[in-house]
Amino acid sequence: MHVVVGAGQVGSALARELAGRGREVVLVSRSGGGPDVAGVRRVATDAADRRRLADIATGAEALYNCVNPAYHKWLTDWPPIAAAMLGAAEDTGARYVILGNLYVYGPVAGPMTERTPMTPSSAKAEVRAAMWREALAAHEAGRVRVTELRASDYYGPGCRDQSHLGDLFMPRLLAGRAVRLTGDPDQPHSWTYVPDVVAALAVAGEDERAYGRVWHVPTVPAVSYRWLAERVCELAGLPAPKVGSIPQWLLNLIGPANPMIGQIRHVRYQFDQPFVLGSTDFQETFGLRPTPLDDGLRATLTWWREEARPAAGAAGAA
Repeated sequence: MHVVVGAGQVGSALARELAGRGREVVLVSRSGGGPDVAGVRRVATDAADRRRLADIATGAEALYNCVNPAYHKWLTDWPPIAAAMLGAAEDTGARYVILGNLYVYGPVAGPMTERTPMTPSSAKAEVRAAMWREALAAHEAGRVRVTELRASDYYGPGCRDQSHLGDLFMPRLLAGRAVRLTGDPDQPHSWTYVPDVVAALAVAGEDERAYGRVWHVPTVPAVSYRWLAERVCELAGLPAPKVGSIPQWLLNLIGPANPMIGQIRHVRYQFDQPFVLGSTDFQETFGLRPTPLDDGLRATLTWWREEARPAAGAAGAA
């Protein structure tokens, strides 16, 4: 049995993937939602409830942390969730796989690898860094087997409001509208395809070589936001798009009324300078390669045109 906590864009896809591999899957979320597919049992539970999580994970081979609290609530929501999930893994002996991110590195001067020091530059980033330090300490003490997989900004089918290449990108391009980034659209930036995230998590959940360290999810070479927008339109047979930047003063103006927008200042550095992820360790160890960028973009275009058409039309008209 594999227990996936979090039924968002990654957790739901991971549950599908594991079930497709013939695994018994329990998908845990506060609402009990997620894909209604054979092999996946959906359970409604608070991820901060250690006892309940341990009951669910009893006998599980792996416990996956794919939780994604609202960004502006990280300081309050993450600590109890992290403590409960680590505790549940210790209580049950399940291998513990954490889906992390790159905030822990802070601003960097070159490509990020698994050996880049964690130097978080905000309280929210420090929360994620502390989660890994505590989990690794438990691993080194022999209380749990743990690994963390880190990826860059997501794109792909199903990526919506929490993706820079989601609701404010794909449907606007398809409608012939301009797109704007909260940063410099010409800086090289790494983008990780969600199906590659899912595949890496599934591998890590069953391979003992993954434990006791951090890994970076296989990711294609960095390209700019502008290049992506132009390539999407080229693949879609559309004219070249207008691409711009949202100025910081406007974000400051909107921030008080929109908590999510107000928090962007903490990560703006990721788009004002090169933000490049190195992922050769995972590729060389497990033989998993990133999906070619054009293949990922074509699949994403297909999803927006076929499965998200009503939403795309609404977003494009906004």
